[in-house]
Amino acid sequence: MSISEYKILVDRYLESCFIPSGHTYDKLLDSMRYSLMAGGKRIRPILALEFARISGGNINEILPIACAIEMLHTYSLIHDDLPCFDNDDLRRGKPTNHIVYGNWLATLAGDALQAEAFNTILKSSLAPDTKCACAQLLGEAAGVNGICSGQYLDMAFEGKPLTSAQLDEINLYKTGILLQASCEIGVTAAGGTEEQRKAAASFGAKIGMAFQIRDDILDVISTESKLGKTIGSDAEEHKNTYMVLLGQEGCEKKIRELTDSAKSSIQEIFQDTKQLESFAEALASRLE
Repeated sequence: MSISEYKILVDRYLESCFIPSGHTYDKLLDSMRYSLMAGGKRIRPILALEFARISGGNINEILPIACAIEMLHTYSLIHDDLPCFDNDDLRRGKPTNHIVYGNWLATLAGDALQAEAFNTILKSSLAPDTKCACAQLLGEAAGVNGICSGQYLDMAFEGKPLTSAQLDEINLYKTGILLQASCEIGVTAAGGTEEQRKAAASFGAKIGMAFQIRDDILDVISTESKLGKTIGSDAEEHKNTYMVLLGQEGCEKKIRELTDSAKSSIQEIFQDTKQLESFAEALASRLE
């Protein structure tokens, strides 16, 4: 199955979720769906599904698990955009959730999406021990050793000069950890080996770092219409970025090193890695 076919599957599944149907809390569902269906690239569920495929898994059975990752990712974006964090007005070319629904409802929509991500995993048809393993991987990526720590460090270190190692730590937790977990969850859901899971984790961590560096570049050189969000917001908010630390040439060099290393980490462990390698290259060179 191709990357574009995976995206179609994911979009169809998510479209069927959280449909308002006369509840007194339908506006909460509207807010959740507004961000969930705002046109994301679906990178994380695509990674989960492709790693599941090359680990021998059933794509249809694992689809809810992959979509649960996107629910959790969407929660993190809603909260990241809030005035108390990055205070962004645009996400994916549309007004951010809190601009449309207000701060308190946007916060609740994020909370609900995070909870429903785990609910979706636990209600899936996978074996109980497999569901638990996938939920644990997602929980670790979302919690104090994952996204929340990354968000904390990003805010706590705002406006302070950082070393490359400190910036790596922020972005490992804030961005890379969920991409890494997506790859690991795909292998785990398919019943893959520990060797495959470790290789998937290495791949995910490296493309996650490359992804963040590309984001930092695009925040400087892209346009609002291409990127779908406010350009130059990192500089305005005095964010620490790789562009500040390394410059564009240094950033491009690091992206190339990380992408090549990511591809090498899976080539001898899985039989069919061509699509993942092409996907890594596409992410490394993306313009939006």
